[in-house]
Amino acid sequence: MSDTLIPAAGRSEKPQDGGKPGGRPSRPASLWSDAWYDLRRRPLFIGSAALIAVLIAMAAFPRLFSSVNPFDAATCRLEDTRLGMSAAHWFGTDNLGCDVYARTIHGARNSIVVGVSTTVVTALVGGMLGLLAGFTGGALDTLVSRVSEVFFAIPSILGALLILAVFRTGNVWTVMLALAVLTWPMTYRIMRAAVITARSQDYVLAARALGASAWRIMFRHILPNAIAPVIVVATINLGYFIATEAGLSFLGVGLRSPDISWGLMISDARQRFLEAPWALLFPAALLSVTVLAFIMLGDAVRDALDPKLR
Repeated sequence: MSDTLIPAAGRSEKPQDGGKPGGRPSRPASLWSDAWYDLRRRPLFIGSAALIAVLIAMAAFPRLFSSVNPFDAATCRLEDTRLGMSAAHWFGTDNLGCDVYARTIHGARNSIVVGVSTTVVTALVGGMLGLLAGFTGGALDTLVSRVSEVFFAIPSILGALLILAVFRTGNVWTVMLALAVLTWPMTYRIMRAAVITARSQDYVLAARALGASAWRIMFRHILPNAIAPVIVVATINLGYFIATEAGLSFLGVGLRSPDISWGLMISDARQRFLEAPWALLFPAALLSVTVLAFIMLGDAVRDALDPKLR
């Protein structure tokens, strides 16, 4: 045998795909890395994430999308009341002669801020209570569970209507607090169930045997393995909170003028819908697209984090 063939026969070549079937790169296996790998290849996730990125940019920097300041009364001209779509007014004008396109763009901020802030508060409060109650059990678990059942018995829309009607201060933060007070039990129950399942696993028993403290076990071992369902529910609930804020504003107890939100715009345009349907249809369409984008994002995250669906 020729000597020139020996190095070729004994040479070990590194696979171009990183050594794993299907082209996956070599890396330590984990739920989060596998989920991120799957999400990047899901058209549903890419489309919803891109749409949400545009909506967040619209809420953060509305002047990039419209140079008209809808908070300036000089931009509303009564002689331009209920004009149709044109080059000057892309979405037409409303009952006061204000540009519907500019108001729709600026209305995204309050709607998204309410949705995001309510989601963060409910995830933190419900998640922490669920983690503590599920891990410790006993009297704390019983007390928090009974309190959550009381809030579960109150319909969120009806309860928020009552709270906002009593305080009579319709702004972003009061709407957020009214929704968060009534909706944290859902996150609490999901986290509690996940923690109860995780605390009996072998890795938790091993950590106890090695002398790990209760706080280390909760935050280092249980929380990373129990938070996935909370993230999924929080993502889906974000769209629900945006829609709920619009409903409360439509009923007159949520955000109020001079604030701008899609619910307020729909409420103001409903009486003249037949004369100027564009004043209602455009904010309603953007509201529907926003809620749908967050629901699709939540569905994609749920599918990626569920090993049974891979």
